[in-house]
Amino acid sequence: MNDKIKIEDIDLETLRHSAAHLTAQAVKELFPETQLTIGPPIQDGYFYDFYRETPFVPEDLKKIEDKMKEIAKRNHEIVRKDLTKEEAYEFFREKGESYKKEILDSIDEEIVSIYSQGDFTDLCEGPHVPSTGYLKSIKLLHTSAAYWRGDEKNAGLQRIYGTCWRNKKELKDYLNRLEEAKKRDHRKLGKELDLYTVSEDVGPGLILWHPKGARIRYIMEEFWKKEHYKNGYELVASPHAAKIDLWETSGHTDFYKDNMFSGMDVDGQEYVLKPMNCPFHVQIFKTGLRSYRDLPLRWAELGTVYRYERSGVLHGLLRVRGFTQDDAHLFCSPDQLEAEILKVVDFILFILRSFGFNEFKVYLSTRPEKSVGSDGDWEQATGALKSALEKIELDYEEDPGEGVFYGPKIDIKIKDSLNRFWQVSTVQVDFNLPQRFDINYIGEDGKKARPIMIHRALMGSIERFFGCLIEHFAGAFPIWLAPVQVIILPITDHQVEYVEKIAERLSQENFRFEKDLRNEKIGFKIREAQLAKIPYAIVLGEKEVEAGKIAVRKRKSKETRIMDLEDFISELKKAETEKALD
Repeated sequence: MNDKIKIEDIDLETLRHSAAHLTAQAVKELFPETQLTIGPPIQDGYFYDFYRETPFVPEDLKKIEDKMKEIAKRNHEIVRKDLTKEEAYEFFREKGESYKKEILDSIDEEIVSIYSQGDFTDLCEGPHVPSTGYLKSIKLLHTSAAYWRGDEKNAGLQRIYGTCWRNKKELKDYLNRLEEAKKRDHRKLGKELDLYTVSEDVGPGLILWHPKGARIRYIMEEFWKKEHYKNGYELVASPHAAKIDLWETSGHTDFYKDNMFSGMDVDGQEYVLKPMNCPFHVQIFKTGLRSYRDLPLRWAELGTVYRYERSGVLHGLLRVRGFTQDDAHLFCSPDQLEAEILKVVDFILFILRSFGFNEFKVYLSTRPEKSVGSDGDWEQATGALKSALEKIELDYEEDPGEGVFYGPKIDIKIKDSLNRFWQVSTVQVDFNLPQRFDINYIGEDGKKARPIMIHRALMGSIERFFGCLIEHFAGAFPIWLAPVQVIILPITDHQVEYVEKIAERLSQENFRFEKDLRNEKIGFKIREAQLAKIPYAIVLGEKEVEAGKIAVRKRKSKETRIMDLEDFISELKKAETEKALD
């Protein structure tokens, strides 16, 4: 047995892949009738899918985890063996593992590998740790339903999620992050802070924005609009539905039909809710004769789109059926492409940093096997994207073959306060739609030329980005975003007149405030304000009335400052102007 490899030298993906096998072995020892399917590593952990008629319950997870620890202590050597496919078929047939046969059918190679640990063997490419003794810092997290091959038409499976780390400290730190993430869950905070709801009477995946949530949305959108005008964009607007013919021309019925809502008959013609905004912007382009002197055209829209997402993947604000894209489409000539991409990436970073995101993962996705456009088009577009990233000095990873069929793209993930990454921004170069809709401009030579189209989203969607913000700030929004910036708390009814005077002055400056005039103890009202995560509380008693001052408490401080109202107003204005994040 190879005991010389240090666990510090083993990458986490290998460790977690091995932990998935350990989970499967424990399940088979406890519940022999269970059938095995697949168990890949994922970010921060792994899962294993099982076929079993009786659902796993929380008590089962405890038994499985205890059995995993027992097997780890046995320190079984993990041994690889190569078999022909026929030998593997026979091996798993004898064990009654029917799903392994389907997996083998999908493998082109004639030689496959299996890994054994003790009496347990699984089909796998590997690699794995030398022995089960390496798998000590493990934790099973939860179960969920799944479908074989991810297809709801196939058999229902049970998925067990787990995590595995190199040592107990890493595991403990991760579990602490999970607990913090639960506290920050945007679904929980959305309800507690009265920001939004999803109603079964309305339909899953459709968001109802409450006044406070809608206030934040308004602030986000106004900031977005203002910055677009400053950056040379024009705003457009398009309808929520269109004739099916539009989507047939654009190709969406070929590529996105399963994610489009069913059509509706209007005067004998089929209309569908829009899954994208881009064909509408192309139609605007077609309304007039365009010259090279008009380019680039930069058109942006906060356009609400509708996509049929399966109920099993809906998740609060992060995965919905109706959402508003912060969308834009740029039409440019080939020689303008690189400069426009550079401006777009710079604009993305400005917007993200304004909301408090300063660390990113950037991916450059190149031509997939199935694509449209010439080799020259792809080379030019990919080169322009790459050049923009290098000029801005953004580190990026190349993601070969992961571009969209109509062009290469840049994807940007933001890192939040819990070190999690969220996919938000994208820049995509498109040769397809200009060709499909036959749009042209008149070039310098007086001849027709085909524009290049750039699709781009800064935040991705208002809903998803808002969900990210809730969790990033744990609901404690910075002063410029907070739906209520100040709450005024009188100690007794004797200060109500002074409260109204303070309120009038705040109103004159367009600050967002509330008054708590309830007949409650001041400590209770302060606590309520803190739970509501309001940035500032103004506490008013007899001393403040007599001195013409205010007592100010910041959200995260127990300190009370005695201030002039005008000084406080100046502080608020400065924080708003600078978009201060504290």
